[in-house]
Amino acid sequence: MEDNTSKTPVVKERKVKGRVEIDIQKCKGCELCTTACKEHALALSDTINIKGYRYIIANNDACTGCVNCALVCPDAVITVYRTHPKKKPVDITPADIKEQLQSMISPVK
Repeated sequence: MEDNTSKTPVVKERKVKGRVEIDIQKCKGCELCTTACKEHALALSDTINIKGYRYIIANNDACTGCVNCALVCPDAVITVYRTHPKKKPVDITPADIKEQLQSMISPVK
């Protein structure tokens, strides 16, 4: 029989990703951000900061950049950055570029 209690969340490929930065020395570990995070990308750490609080840590692989966590943080110690996956470069060079350049250099009289 399979044990389903220890499954880790599946990280889906997303169009927009996010990166969460937390000032762990100022975080009080109130966990409002963990409740606001629909992707479960935030968790309470096992260690304490300089003030004696357990602080929040982020799993940026699961973050979508929705900024809900930063909006609910009462101490404003969370910053969220949105990142877009690398887009494929599109070649916009005209096929007749050599002819266009040549006509600009030596125009026909």
